[in-house]
Amino acid sequence: MLKRVFLFLLVGILALSAVACGGNEEQTTTGNSEQQGQQEEQTTKLQGAVIVDGSGTVYPLMAHIAEEYMTTKEANVSVQVGRAGSSAGFKKFIPGELDFADASRAIKKEEVEQLEERGLKLGEDILEFKLALDGLTMVINKDNDWAKEMTAEEVVNMYLSGTYRADDKVLWSDIRPEWPKEEIKFYGPNENHGTYEFFWEVILGKQDIVKTANLQQEYPTLVDLVSRDKNAIAFFGFGYYVNNTDKLRAVKIDFGNGPVEPTLETIGEDLPYAGFTRPVFTYLNAQYASEKPQVLDFAKYVVSPQGAARLAGENGFAPLPAAQYQEYLKQLETIK
Repeated sequence: MLKRVFLFLLVGILALSAVACGGNEEQTTTGNSEQQGQQEEQTTKLQGAVIVDGSGTVYPLMAHIAEEYMTTKEANVSVQVGRAGSSAGFKKFIPGELDFADASRAIKKEEVEQLEERGLKLGEDILEFKLALDGLTMVINKDNDWAKEMTAEEVVNMYLSGTYRADDKVLWSDIRPEWPKEEIKFYGPNENHGTYEFFWEVILGKQDIVKTANLQQEYPTLVDLVSRDKNAIAFFGFGYYVNNTDKLRAVKIDFGNGPVEPTLETIGEDLPYAGFTRPVFTYLNAQYASEKPQVLDFAKYVVSPQGAARLAGENGFAPLPAAQYQEYLKQLETIK
């Protein structure tokens, strides 16, 4: 009888031990599974760098997009945005130093040819995306109370070399007799910038700019120079003006139907400020996007509803129609 009781107790103890061991084994398996899942999540999380350079005009918009991307989406990706100028950016982009090249003008034929020499074809290996629309803005000193409105023709003529004087030391009274007999101080971005190229090629028709023009690399320098000189006038993108309205005044331009102030409501290819409206771009190396997941992911963010479409207006640009950005996103979805 005692032997049978002892036998039952022994079987019960063994059974409990087996259950306990089984439970530990299940917990270990579950723990390993969770740990493995966390490791997989870590290995699939994006990291690395995205290198962008180019247009100083586009810089505030692209830098804002990059900041939002790193803050709200991919904290482990470093998006580095420069502002060397459109032409300077292409000089880095063509040899493969950049993932993106921002530009305030379309890529030139000779730049496309240089890409082709490297085996890169525009539309396949290099993708062009319009980001938004910008309004070229003529700015003057806050104390200038006479040139608040000008015709487009007056702007062109005053910046054309030789229109009024052989030495290009143009007086305000040369433009309109009732204006002060003071020399105009001409300013603008230098040849590294797409804004200069747009002004020279489109506005001036590739004719010589006044020899007295002081052309600068940095836009903040232009803002400072104009803000300190009552006789100054300069041209640059609307975005730099809206961020400096406390220091500068925008000239209203008459394109033939009365003076138009550059605003987000007037800037557009079919809107009243169309005469001085231009698209701004970014160019993507699609080969790099295929090789580097973080580059492709950032490209998708740029053209997503959270990117340029949402942030353009905050940076002084008119956004494109939503369908345009959606087309760009479809292009990027084909990259594997």
